[in-house]
Amino acid sequence: MTTSQIAREEHTATLLSDGRVLIAGGWDARFPTVAASAALYDPKTGTFSPTGAMAGARAGHTATLLPDGRVLVAGGRRIAGANAWLAVASAELYDPKTGTFSPTGPMATARQYHAATLLTDGRVLIAGGLGNSTLITAELYDPATGTFSPAGPLPADLTHYSVIALSSGRALLVGTDGSARLYDPATGTLSSTGSMAGPGVGRPATLLSDGRVLMAGTDASAGLYDPANGTLSPTGSMATARWYDTATLLSDGRVLIAGGTTGGKVVASAELFDPKTGKFSPTGSMTTPREYHTATLLSDGRVLIAGGDSGERGPDSPLPLALASAELYDPATGAFSATGPLAPATQ
Repeated sequence: MTTSQIAREEHTATLLSDGRVLIAGGWDARFPTVAASAALYDPKTGTFSPTGAMAGARAGHTATLLPDGRVLVAGGRRIAGANAWLAVASAELYDPKTGTFSPTGPMATARQYHAATLLTDGRVLIAGGLGNSTLITAELYDPATGTFSPAGPLPADLTHYSVIALSSGRALLVGTDGSARLYDPATGTLSSTGSMAGPGVGRPATLLSDGRVLMAGTDASAGLYDPANGTLSPTGSMATARWYDTATLLSDGRVLIAGGTTGGKVVASAELFDPKTGKFSPTGSMTTPREYHTATLLSDGRVLIAGGDSGERGPDSPLPLALASAELYDPATGAFSATGPLAPATQ
């Protein structure tokens, strides 16, 4: 047996109740290999360590912290042959008390690159994504029974979007065309609410501390949705148009936008959105250009940036190679610094 560094992209990162971060799955540096391994990041030591592996390797999945402290890992895709991938319906639960995964579900529909959010009633809404084709369905996971059930059809323009749980118990679904709809889990129905014109709208939406939702487009435009009156209004524009970046709500109410691709180039730059002024401003750049990375707000207010890729390709890889590095953003200084790297795994 040998030990090699596990790099990851299209993985998930979930803040656990005890302050550690669960890193699960994703593509690794030996593309097209998908990882079943998982790791835990401890902010107190700044190190990653291996934890129990998933039953199935997956990338492009979702991971949702449940009220009881477990993590629901659902869907994604796996290798189905040479340069072929297959969406999966399987789901697993990670228990931080035992450090192990156990099967649950499965979903009614195999899906990858979908969205998931924890509703106020404790259930998880899974929506959209891709299967063998674009999916316009949604389903609900009930932790009490360990089962998924249909949550109704979705409009065709909501196949790629963000899903945000609101304090009202409803969920906001934001489409790539800027349209927004509200899902009511009590009735299982969708209703239209607001819209935001402009190309490229549909990047990950971010729930702000005041209850509004930041929607920023890949064309650098941005808007704010107010659930109190169901309206969406424009706000300041980003300095840089981005794809495949991350948006993280900070403890002070600002939003950190980091990395991504602009003009065909992966960037290290980052900026901050201040909801009090409605403006974006520059902040320190990451130590490494990244896209498809994860960003997790830690209990101490710092942000863990992990994995992704920098756009660089290996000699035998058709796609960029995943990164094994990680870094921390400190809002107090506006600077990024190295941490980790991601945990090695026994092969």
